[in-house]
Amino acid sequence: MPDSQPQPPHSSSSPGPAEPASLLLCGARLTDGRTVDVRLGGGRIEAVGTAGSLAPAGPRGVRVDLAGHLLLPAPAEPHAHGDTALTADAAGPVSYDATDVQRRATEATLLQLGHGATAVRAHVRVGDVQGLGALGAVLRARRALRGLAELTTVAVPRVLTGVAGADGLAMLRDAVKMGASVVGGCPDLDPDPTGYVEAVLEVASEHGCPVDLHTDADDPARLARLAAMAGGLRPGVTLGPCAGLSRLPSDLASRTADQLAAAGVTVVCLPQGGCAGADRRGAAPVRLLRAAGVRVAAGSGALRDVSNPVGRGDPLEAAYLLASRCGLRPEEAYDAVSSSARAAMGLPEVRVEAGFPAELLAVRGEGLAGVLSLAYSRVVVHGGRVVARTSAVREYGNSAGSVELGLPRQGRGEVS
Repeated sequence: MPDSQPQPPHSSSSPGPAEPASLLLCGARLTDGRTVDVRLGGGRIEAVGTAGSLAPAGPRGVRVDLAGHLLLPAPAEPHAHGDTALTADAAGPVSYDATDVQRRATEATLLQLGHGATAVRAHVRVGDVQGLGALGAVLRARRALRGLAELTTVAVPRVLTGVAGADGLAMLRDAVKMGASVVGGCPDLDPDPTGYVEAVLEVASEHGCPVDLHTDADDPARLARLAAMAGGLRPGVTLGPCAGLSRLPSDLASRTADQLAAAGVTVVCLPQGGCAGADRRGAAPVRLLRAAGVRVAAGSGALRDVSNPVGRGDPLEAAYLLASRCGLRPEEAYDAVSSSARAAMGLPEVRVEAGFPAELLAVRGEGLAGVLSLAYSRVVVHGGRVVARTSAVREYGNSAGSVELGLPRQGRGEVS
């Protein structure tokens, strides 16, 4: 069965990020059915050719055999909580001690990297009892993870209006100066949600930052107003998890979806549930939103904190749920955790084609539907380097001994 811990390659066979060697991925299957070799160099895809047609560039080139694997653009995680991850089993209140937060944020990002997410957007609370300490700890985790995964932070203040909000607004500005690259928060928790959004947009405009707001309201007027306020801002606005839309009558939900589309915002849904303030019983109506023209990305939300003590932080699980529960085709479901998630995070597009960033995930399996069903063995590529491997072996046996599984493509006892 899978080893849940990502396994970075040994330094003897993998170069450091400052001087990457050429990497040749051999015999991988693409979603269109082709079997190809893919050569990587300088953090990008250099060439894609039929299997056996390419060789590594230079004497330090490394080959990785991906026979039996499906090669995909790597997923990204647009909605993580780096400061509270892995706290479900802790006794007492969540510790915001800087050392604890940095350790948890690092471990959580590595767990998500092992699942394939080479980029993670972590929402971090600022103000209140933690001040800027938690943010500083996550930023240190970001520096420690450089070369393995790309970790970015969203500054999340609680209150931004009235007398109590003055400190929160000052803290938000300090957070951006400190290194938070996105401003956000939950307007539903402020006494004046409209004023909260205005304050967030003001800070975002001052610093040229994207905006990422939590909302689970089932008030269509509030959602429409929020979308209209935020929609004109560039470089980008995301809203999530928007599960409240699923509680609206269909006509109201449809009109609200049209308004979200007109505003040009991206909705980040959480099919796994479990996010502070989110309704764990439902998720955003993704088919309705997509039909209206809204870009829908999917995140994992809580990773083993009080909101979801069993959260996995696995993008492929999110895609599986979009396909199995929400009726999306496997290709649409995977797009939500890969291309659409990357777009929501302002990251460049990835395709398995020459010239695109070498951000890739290889999963043992023949096709996308099977991969989403049984995504055990994985190889993760970030910046043109293999940064994590997860291998799964399953054996069947009885008193007479082990059983020959008869899986010549995958090897004895190995399953996808």
